[in-house]
Amino acid sequence: MLKIKQVFLLLVLLCVSASTFGQEKKRITIKYSGFALSSPELGEGVREFRRDNQQQVHFIHEGVNLYCDKALYYEKEDFIEAFSNVNMQQGDTINMTAKYAEYSGKTQLAFASGDVVLTEPKSVLTTDTLWFDRTKQQAYYKSMGKVVRDTSGTITSTIGRYYLETQKYQFVDNVVLVNPEYVLKTNHLDFYSETGHSYMYGPSTIKGENNNIYCERGFYNTNNDTGYFIKNSKIDYDNRTIEGDSLYFNRNTSFASASNNITVTDTINKSIIKGHYAEVFKDKDSVFITKRVLAISVQDKDSIYMRSDTLMVTGPEEHRITRAYYDVRIYKSDLSGKADSVHVDHKSGLTQMINLRRFSTSDVFATARKPILWNIGNQMTGDTIHLISNVETEKLDSLRVFNNAFLISKDTLSGGFNQIKGQTLIGLFRDNELYNVDIIKNAEVIYYSYNSENELVGINKSMSALINIQITDNDIDEIRMIKQVDGLLYPEEDFPKNARLFRGFDWREEEKPNSVEDLFKDEPPLVLPVIKGLDPYIPQEEFFDEALLERVEATKKDKDDTTSKAARNIPKPSEEDSKKEVTQEKVISKISNKKDN
Repeated sequence: MLKIKQVFLLLVLLCVSASTFGQEKKRITIKYSGFALSSPELGEGVREFRRDNQQQVHFIHEGVNLYCDKALYYEKEDFIEAFSNVNMQQGDTINMTAKYAEYSGKTQLAFASGDVVLTEPKSVLTTDTLWFDRTKQQAYYKSMGKVVRDTSGTITSTIGRYYLETQKYQFVDNVVLVNPEYVLKTNHLDFYSETGHSYMYGPSTIKGENNNIYCERGFYNTNNDTGYFIKNSKIDYDNRTIEGDSLYFNRNTSFASASNNITVTDTINKSIIKGHYAEVFKDKDSVFITKRVLAISVQDKDSIYMRSDTLMVTGPEEHRITRAYYDVRIYKSDLSGKADSVHVDHKSGLTQMINLRRFSTSDVFATARKPILWNIGNQMTGDTIHLISNVETEKLDSLRVFNNAFLISKDTLSGGFNQIKGQTLIGLFRDNELYNVDIIKNAEVIYYSYNSENELVGINKSMSALINIQITDNDIDEIRMIKQVDGLLYPEEDFPKNARLFRGFDWREEEKPNSVEDLFKDEPPLVLPVIKGLDPYIPQEEFFDEALLERVEATKKDKDDTTSKAARNIPKPSEEDSKKEVTQEKVISKISNKKDN
């Protein structure tokens, strides 16, 4: 029985010993050296290795090959100092060269300085000093670095981190990506070398030859030159600026789209368009915008506002065309209007208000959909209305109403309506007020006539081939009948009330927009889609974190030992960093307390 217990105890000890042995890290192995030296000057346990004419000194440690012309190996600390033409290789994916390097077999932390070049399959990183933590598989620099990727360009930054497992670079502070087509600047950039995907955080710009982009959070695919931007984003296209909650951009096709709370500003034609979805085709000089559209033609004294379901702006800056579709409403301080659609030629100053043919004449809403204009106290309707503006003075010049022209103004004294109708109406404006009207073909008029004492003389009802009307301060001064067919002035009491309105009379004052807000009157609440956007920025974690410092501290023989080679090139944390991150002193104190206990 005693022998069995002894055998069992021996097996347990062997298992524990084997387990402990398996957990011990392998030491650095010298694979090749032309010359090996040891001397009292080097110190106890320190050997010097030099290359020969055949090849460099070669070390191996857990998948890493280190080559150099000269090296000092500290056996007790399992630590290497490598000099001249240093080359460190990890598998077939990572290659680092430098003038000088250090490597600890215990911490697996490497430090390199002097023309450092880190090469991975998709990019090349160069810097003056670099730390490489093999345990975390991360490389880090903090005194300027440059990454070159063939398809993306060159990226420089003050601080940078490379995560080998995800092939991700994280650049911080003064980040600049230079590409033949554009220059990207930001303070925080996450870049994936395998895919070419870039994530920008904080104020960022992308400047190209013909366009500039600004955002405070965004994504850019450097492989196919497409981007997605949110948070205070805008794109400048020569003379247009597009802003919105969410922007998409394709550099190859010069296409941009925007969603939610968007604004398109045309600096050449002094116009602003607002809506909630837009597409911009730069090469075609066109803009498409929808979802509660408001177009503003900016003028020095009195801007024009136009609401529609959909708006298109096409053509070069010297000859822009604007097309507005469905339920178009116009507001200006002295002019309002409504139509199914509106066509504006900015070069000629012609605005066409159109009644779309998709509505049949039997439609109960057909009358209400006829284009209509209100100028001061005058209401004008017809199948089609043309407004002509002086493009230099930005004032109304004239108007034409084609087919079923109808001009109505309310007589404020009697409560009746002055009415003029005919086939075509031609009006002239002075200082944006209507002063002359000609009614051509089948002209008819009902007019309340007053004397100089503002006493009603009678009601004039006439028919003529052509009628000319002179208007002053919104009051009719004179009516001239040309080729009069019939006409009489009736005393008010002799004129039947049921004859005081022409056939087709439609007073639509309740539809008149009296403010910009009225343009959207009676519209249901607009529900915008939720924009998922991009994940918020996660600050770069400390490279020299608690775990790394614990590994370094464990290389010391006792807590009072300050000669650990593995710790000598770890930078001291700044005063600002010490407030945010775990400092080296705290970690050392923590580990020392563990040893004492």
